[in-house]
Amino acid sequence: MHQLQEMVRLHRMGRSRRQISRQLRVGRDTIRSYFEALDKAELLNGSPGELPDTGTLKASIDKHLGASKPPQQNSSIDQWQPKIEDLLRKGATPTPIHDFLRLHEPDYKGSLSAVKRMCLRLKQDDGPKETDVAIPVETAPGEVAQVDFGYAGKRYDPEQGVLRKSWVFVMTLGFSRHMYLDLVFDQKIKTWIELHIRAFEFFGGVPAVLVPDNLKAAVVRATFGIDDDPVLNRSYRELARYYGFQVDPTPPRSPEKKGKVERDVRYVKNNFFKTWESVDIEEDRRQLLRWNLEIAAKRRHGTTGRPPIEHFEEEELTELNPLPKNRWEMVIWKKAKLHRDCHIQIDGSFYSAPWTLLNQDLWVRCTDHSVAIHHCDEHIWTHARVGRGKRQTIESHLPEHRRDLRQRSREYWIQRSREIGPEVEDLAKEIFDSDDVLLQLRKVQSVVRHLDTFPRKRARMAAKRALHFGCIEYRGIKNILSKGLDLEPLPGEVDRSWSKDSRYARKPTETLFPIEE
Repeated sequence: MHQLQEMVRLHRMGRSRRQISRQLRVGRDTIRSYFEALDKAELLNGSPGELPDTGTLKASIDKHLGASKPPQQNSSIDQWQPKIEDLLRKGATPTPIHDFLRLHEPDYKGSLSAVKRMCLRLKQDDGPKETDVAIPVETAPGEVAQVDFGYAGKRYDPEQGVLRKSWVFVMTLGFSRHMYLDLVFDQKIKTWIELHIRAFEFFGGVPAVLVPDNLKAAVVRATFGIDDDPVLNRSYRELARYYGFQVDPTPPRSPEKKGKVERDVRYVKNNFFKTWESVDIEEDRRQLLRWNLEIAAKRRHGTTGRPPIEHFEEEELTELNPLPKNRWEMVIWKKAKLHRDCHIQIDGSFYSAPWTLLNQDLWVRCTDHSVAIHHCDEHIWTHARVGRGKRQTIESHLPEHRRDLRQRSREYWIQRSREIGPEVEDLAKEIFDSDDVLLQLRKVQSVVRHLDTFPRKRARMAAKRALHFGCIEYRGIKNILSKGLDLEPLPGEVDRSWSKDSRYARKPTETLFPIEE
């Protein structure tokens, strides 16, 4: 309309249509059609100094020329526009809409490009929505820091001897835009926590609120609604309690909610990583720190208009929460299952838990020195750390009548039988020595464990009788006790002069039916 206003001014100054066309670079046919409409509205002639406003010009053009669409805006899929509008309101995007029409509308012959153009036009016709507006968030000094990872290419890992993906960690203070940067090979919870501790020590304080992404090291379950609370990683929650900060996770698929750190990730990747050729991970980390302090921290920031390091030292450093006196001891919470051997596996080592929790998921609080097992928020047991491949077993965690079976040495079972009595020890040795090839461990275990369930005196007498008669089988020893034979005297312990060869333990006169002599 401003150009149309200029056409009217030049016409009133006496310029020809050819001159107007050359000066404004507008076709003469276009000028002719506009002048015909303005002439009908009696707006074409008059003083060059008193031009009609743009609103009046637009109304006259719309009235006399109409507001019809240009031919190129008449879509080949106009007949499906109501359905496309309905699917757009439901949140569908152009590709699913195109696929739906191909599948359910036999007469549909449109292209994906046509659907995209119609969707774009419909959105433009609807105008902007409230959710399209980006509200700049003003943060006070020391109030917020945003955290994110960015892919930094492959680098050589000297520990594993291979090329691995690397990631740049960025923590940006929301007020001053001062950054902490570091390079790592993974995004595990231990790495995530160590990076936070280094960042706090780099800044010399702790922000009140941290805004992380929804990676598993920070957020176990993201929130998808206002009434849905995110579930934080338990290790990250402990770190937050110790350092005194709160966590405000970014909503899923909403990177713009932490736009400050998103822009800094792009800045680091497009500046440092586009110009620095990797040497090794340690040298890359040193150069990244140097670049951050000497280049990024001293640049004039486009939003604040000040160098971040200057802004930080003058206004934000003193507003950060102070660091604790002692560095936090690393705590990693892990979920583990209690296996059939009554042990959980943590970092290649094995720790026992009560057998009644078999096949159940347990939460384990791991430090460098201890492994604390929890079930349903109740502390069960704390083990001292052991080396990889080793076991830490508490006897009471195993079933009472089966816990001894894990002992496989001859010395243990000889000692165990010695505690019952010397006769039982002799019996155990006799069973062990009964076969010079086949190990008699299971037989000794069964005999000793069975004898241990009886009073010591009866166990000793049963072992003595078994040795006397050469009975070293479990079934025979069990019969001695079940029939009470251990309570009877052994041959030779009473007078049996009536028959030297008698195999009875009593004299004939002592039986129920005496034998006549």
